[in-house]
Amino acid sequence: MKGNAVAVCAPGLQEVQQMVCEQYTTTTEGTHIERPENQSVYKIGIYGWRKRCLYLFVLLLLIILLVNFALTIWILKVMWFSPTGMGHLRVMKDGLRLEGESEFLFSLYAKEIHSRVDSSLLLQSAKNVTVNACNSGGNVTGRLTVGPKMVEVQSQEFQINSEDGKPLFTVDEQEVVVGTDKLRVTGPEGALFEHSVETPLVSADPFEDLSLESPTRSLSMNAPKGVHIKAHAGKIEALSQMDVVFHSSDGMLVLDAETVCLPKLVQGTWGPAGSSQGLYEICVCPDGKLYLTVAGTGSTCHENSHICP
Repeated sequence: MKGNAVAVCAPGLQEVQQMVCEQYTTTTEGTHIERPENQSVYKIGIYGWRKRCLYLFVLLLLIILLVNFALTIWILKVMWFSPTGMGHLRVMKDGLRLEGESEFLFSLYAKEIHSRVDSSLLLQSAKNVTVNACNSGGNVTGRLTVGPKMVEVQSQEFQINSEDGKPLFTVDEQEVVVGTDKLRVTGPEGALFEHSVETPLVSADPFEDLSLESPTRSLSMNAPKGVHIKAHAGKIEALSQMDVVFHSSDGMLVLDAETVCLPKLVQGTWGPAGSSQGLYEICVCPDGKLYLTVAGTGSTCHENSHICP
């Protein structure tokens, strides 16, 4: 029905002071309808202890936000964050630049490490400093360890070069090469070689003696074109507890000097009458032993051969 209101109430509940009714109203525009006096009002929102808890939670979040903001500002100030880096660390166009002293707690991986032009590079550790070189598979191919008592290098070859790239010292599994013009040994006991030594020249410093010594074994010098021993301003001594043997397989032994002295050479007996008492003859035993005998008009070596064993 147009312009009318229909109210439907539950029968038998008129005694209840507040009665819930459902009204279905259809009106036309401009029609005024009076609302019933008794109608229920529902409040929408959070009230009571729930409201207080909500405000307290919002306040707690605000406090946490302020504390985080203050800690962030403090960390930025302490760590010296800047648009170019952090603290002593600067991000450069060609890499990273670290000024002052820094401590690394774990491994450091870098392609190249170098110091400033006006200062040196110092790597310091409480125990040791280890530098490793690895291949693409992660295996260590070279290692340099600087410890408190020893410097250890693990590699297939160890080489020291000069400023112009000339090898000065090279060590591998086969040999040790010293590329300098002169190897100087300044120890008081000289140099000790357990095996053979190959060198074109062995010399001593000026005004110093050169000694080649083998305390318990023999000393041998071999060269395909000869061995030259020279003393420009002194004498050469060959001392041996046993025998000194000069052997020439294809040639002769030449003693070229103004005077050849054999002070402890065994002398033979006197020669026959009429011999030159001031002259001596050097005789050789079959085993190479030399002895002196008084020279005569002929050889007296056979007469005094009883000296030979």
